[in-house]
Amino acid sequence: MKLKPSLRQKKRYVVFEIVADKKFSPLEVQEEVERVMKEFFGQLGLSKASPLFLKERFDQEKQRFVVKVNHKHVDELKAALTLSKSIKNTPVIIKSIITSGILKKASLRL
Repeated sequence: MKLKPSLRQKKRYVVFEIVADKKFSPLEVQEEVERVMKEFFGQLGLSKASPLFLKERFDQEKQRFVVKVNHKHVDELKAALTLSKSIKNTPVIIKSIITSGILKKASLRL
């Protein structure tokens, strides 16, 4: 049985960019993103925000990636990822590029 559109969870796609001296694999980035979100949100907040790292949308060259999240928790997601200071003991800066309700529009910024 399908849910009515009014009952579905609204989502946003947020594009992030990693600024660092070295390139990271999608698996390394995914592990760090999940660790930081679990630390920042906690178990209850993580289930409410329902973030999802889209590894098929990871751009290895530009080091950009997309995270899908509930529309009410976009600001918390941005705060959590900007607090991340390193990936695999390499200092990084993770910055938000664009937030969109459509994956196609967000993918244009990759």
